[in-house]
Amino acid sequence: MEDFSFLKPGSRQIDFDNFDDRLLLYVLEYEPSFVTCISCGGCTATCSAGNLTNFNVRKIGLWLRRGETEKLSQEIEKCMFCGKCTLVCPRDINIRNVILLIKKRISELKTENQPV
Repeated sequence: MEDFSFLKPGSRQIDFDNFDDRLLLYVLEYEPSFVTCISCGGCTATCSAGNLTNFNVRKIGLWLRRGETEKLSQEIEKCMFCGKCTLVCPRDINIRNVILLIKKRISELKTENQPV
């Protein structure tokens, strides 16, 4: 009765010692509507790239809030920038702009030779 196939408690914890909030603060500065995201999943359900690959828009929001920039930089490369996510968002968040901002900031940090 030790393993009930639940997540182990350590797998969902945020390591605040290694937390990188540079991308989150940058996105919130230029797209403040992102703070109202309720992670409803409408964006992921309509995503064209999500139908063709394992791309998940909700993971982008989660990883951005958790400061997991390594996973984030790999995931945003799958986005096709079709804009369906923005059209269906009940909170009118410009998700396509959020992804563009993340992509821009990651490239800026790489050119500045700062670890992302």
